Amino acid sequence: MNPVIFSIGNFEIRWYSVILLVAFLVASFLINKEAKKFGIEKDFIFNMLFWALIFGLVGARIYYVIFDWEYFGSNLSEIWKVWNGGLAIHGGIIAGLLTIIVYTKKYNLRVIRYLDFIVVGLIIGQSIGRWGNFFNGEAHGLATSLEHLENLHIPEFIINGMQINGVYYTPTFLYESLCCLIGFIFLLIIRRNKYIKVGTPTAIYLIIYGIIRFFIERVRTDALMIGGFRIAIIVSVIMVIIGIIMLIINSKKGKFEDLYNDKNNIDVIKF
Repeated sequence: MNPVIFSIGNFEIRWYSVILLVAFLVASFLINKEAKKFGIEKDFIFNMLFWALIFGLVGARIYYVIFDWEYFGSNLSEIWKVWNGGLAIHGGIIAGLLTIIVYTKKYNLRVIRYLDFIVVGLIIGQSIGRWGNFFNGEAHGLATSLEHLENLHIPEFIINGMQINGVYYTPTFLYESLCCLIGFIFLLIIRRNKYIKVGTPTAIYLIIYGIIRFFIERVRTDALMIGGFRIAIIVSVIMVIIGIIMLIINSKKGKFEDLYNDKNNIDVIKF
């Protein structure tokens, strides 16, 4: 699978970059659409997402480099070549979260209210973004056989793309993409419930993606490690625990207390 769409001299346009851009645009559209229902101005959301994207990308790269320092420590020039892949989603989530906290606190807004808008767009963005890994020939699972891939009844171009240096690999990128798509649909349905609490969409996202990544990470061949443990598995478990705690806290609130769909239950600013 050729990771380059086209090139002019030394200038290249890669599938990885284009797909990440598409993922961001789709996520931004959905987030803006939901926020608009609550009277939140588009400029405010745009600025928040812009800075979350910038720092999220930086955080994703720093996270990846730190936990693969054995390689990057000897190849410093490779640190900047993000177009070759090497963005850790957990690092991006952490950095993006910190950015949103700072941004909303600046205007004395309730952070969790805005996270609830973001997580639905985030998980579909992750679903789309995984295809960038496909074109880069990364984020795949263990070696497998052509027969096994054919028995999965997946498109032939995916099977061909899973042949890397003469070896067929398990398309874990596809599994994660599809699981995130299902999670996206589930969150859309849950969000329509008139009794859902503020913070519940975020909690469900943490649980869903934590579970998805926990199982996917167990069979990936490019896992980031620390002390013999897979970092993504540790972070995924933490995400699930936090999500469960958030749901427990919300379950103790009154039926009509702190409702997500209450349009009066949100602070907005004129931006």
